[in-house]
Amino acid sequence: MANLETTLKEAMTIDGAIGVALVDYGSGMALGTLGDSAELDLNVAAAGNTDLVRAKMRTMEMLNLHDNEIEDILISLTGQYHLIRPLATKNGRGLFLYLALNRSRSNLAMARHHLKRIEAGLEI
Repeated sequence: MANLETTLKEAMTIDGAIGVALVDYGSGMALGTLGDSAELDLNVAAAGNTDLVRAKMRTMEMLNLHDNEIEDILISLTGQYHLIRPLATKNGRGLFLYLALNRSRSNLAMARHHLKRIEAGLEI
């Protein structure tokens, strides 16, 4: 099991990684961040993506999708991918991993696979 610092460092090894954050979507606060702040303000991204996660959770509730969980949310920009992965572990409820990738330097399928593996090893 990996701690938060190790997890963030491992996420930054994903090809094309710009920044990563572990975010509490109850408060919108980033519990930890790592990346180049000149290219992306991870605290602003954490707060903004919290609204997105909350909206999707509310929508799923209204649609009675109780047997489904969000695996990840992908936002495709012309130059970046933004991956949001709500944690499915018992101790990770209410948290999500946020990963920003340079689109031209990343492999989206591999990034999703790597982020899933990182989540499985994260100890909160």
